[in-house]
Amino acid sequence: MASQWRLEYLTATFAETTTAVVTLAGRAVPEDLVVTQGHVLSVGDLLATLVVEATIHHLDMTVDVDSAGPYPEPVAITRDTVDGLLGRSTPEAWNNEQWVRAATGRDELLEEQRSYLGLDVKRLPLLR
Repeated sequence: MASQWRLEYLTATFAETTTAVVTLAGRAVPEDLVVTQGHVLSVGDLLATLVVEATIHHLDMTVDVDSAGPYPEPVAITRDTVDGLLGRSTPEAWNNEQWVRAATGRDELLEEQRSYLGLDVKRLPLLR
């Protein structure tokens, strides 16, 4: 799906937003509440949300190219978020990147995952 926005606008907006959030994060307590896009959430949740968004888009951009993916730490945060949306932990043996892609509809589920998830398969994708 092509974006209606030009790449220059998207990168400038993302850079401006992340700079503001990092500045806020340095001054705030993770439990402090902020309002963004009509929602109230904690600073910690806002940071996790931005990490998840950036990680998923990074995975999207590197799936078919020979390029480094995201660092393990943001992928782990993203996996924890996906598992939280699922409502239960998934086996640690599952590859984080592959599970995040599958749980967000970007990759096929492995048979082991399909078996483990049972009826929860119908809830996928957990994020789009």
